[in-house]
Amino acid sequence: MRKVVFWFRRDLRFNDNTGLLAALAEEEAVLPVFIFDERIINELDADDPRISFIYKTLKGLNIELKKHGSGLLVLKGDPLEVWKQLLEKHKISKVFSNKDYEPYARERDRKVEQLLQKSSIGFYQFKDQVIFEEGEVVKDNKEPYHVFTPYKNKWLRQFIPKFERRTINFKRFLKQQQSFPSLESLGFSFSEKEVKDFNLSVAVDYGRDRDFPAKNGGTFLGPHLRFGTISIRETVASLWSISEVLVSELIWREFFMQILYHYPKVVHQNFKPKYDGVKWINDPVDFENWCKGQTGFPMVDAGMRELNTTGYMHNRVRMITAGFLCKHLLIDWRWGEAYFASKLLDYELSSNNGNWQWAAGTGCDAAPYFRIFNPSEQLKKFDKDLVYVRKWIPEFDSPEYPEPMIDHKYARERALKTYKEGIK
Repeated sequence: MRKVVFWFRRDLRFNDNTGLLAALAEEEAVLPVFIFDERIINELDADDPRISFIYKTLKGLNIELKKHGSGLLVLKGDPLEVWKQLLEKHKISKVFSNKDYEPYARERDRKVEQLLQKSSIGFYQFKDQVIFEEGEVVKDNKEPYHVFTPYKNKWLRQFIPKFERRTINFKRFLKQQQSFPSLESLGFSFSEKEVKDFNLSVAVDYGRDRDFPAKNGGTFLGPHLRFGTISIRETVASLWSISEVLVSELIWREFFMQILYHYPKVVHQNFKPKYDGVKWINDPVDFENWCKGQTGFPMVDAGMRELNTTGYMHNRVRMITAGFLCKHLLIDWRWGEAYFASKLLDYELSSNNGNWQWAAGTGCDAAPYFRIFNPSEQLKKFDKDLVYVRKWIPEFDSPEYPEPMIDHKYARERALKTYKEGIK
């Protein structure tokens, strides 16, 4: 019996799943598949909380499918090799998936498509994780925007704040229960850190509270958008009349996605080549103190400890910690970007890269190199009562807490001199 395959990736939900709905509209029954990509997961710790979250989400999808006599086929390996095995075991007519815009994913999908074409199998991909993809919000001459504000303005002009829930016909799934693997059989163990449920109720006060880490006014949408457990279309439509600021944050996400698509070099290079000559100091001891939250700058240290303990960090504090690493310590933004990538539960390559290059001054629409935030002044503005600081630095009021590792005035002057000398 020939069948259609739907390949789950960054879209781990049934609701408003564009590619899945298209697959279910076909005549053949749909076999749902998820592949743990060894090229990605082999770089992670055995108890990486993101893997735990993916696994729990997949298990939930499988439980729902079992109610309808079906099941989710969960596999592990190099995707190309896995697809070769799938073609040997199943008579597949078509493969459906949703688009992924990251460089590695695009190359992976290109190879899979070539493999499928050899067997005359169509590979159909759909826009799902964004409102507008890389070619939809561009300048009049079709070139991509490098500056956020005009991109945002055009995005807003094109967006229609309307959402219609599209229901899933579970009868269209292949009537075949699958053996669901244990997490241990996949080479992983459950993490003590958990991805929090998203909370859109904070949207009403988000614009007022978002800069104050002690208020805990975040939505925790990041991981859910990253892994597609929530629909971006439904999310933006529900927030449209409630929080202009929060909608703007989601537009930033798409802005950085289209930058990464058009300029994949940014993964390892400065967006602006004129900063290639900046001579980073890259002191490993300084970097270690930053990672551990032992710099002597309370807002920086509280943020790093929150990250290390929970996998989250408040957005305002991310900006402060990143700016401190790049400009106070003159450590290459790529070091910090990689550390955040290893820790953040909401890690997304495009946003992480874009924001780190923004902080370093090397990216598109970046903070100018001469904008150097004073961490002590930031503390006075956004945690003046030290509620956030004392939460994450219990020894703050004791001699055990270190003195500042560098003088702000000296660090600022050194950064200005280094950037000026390095700019081409």
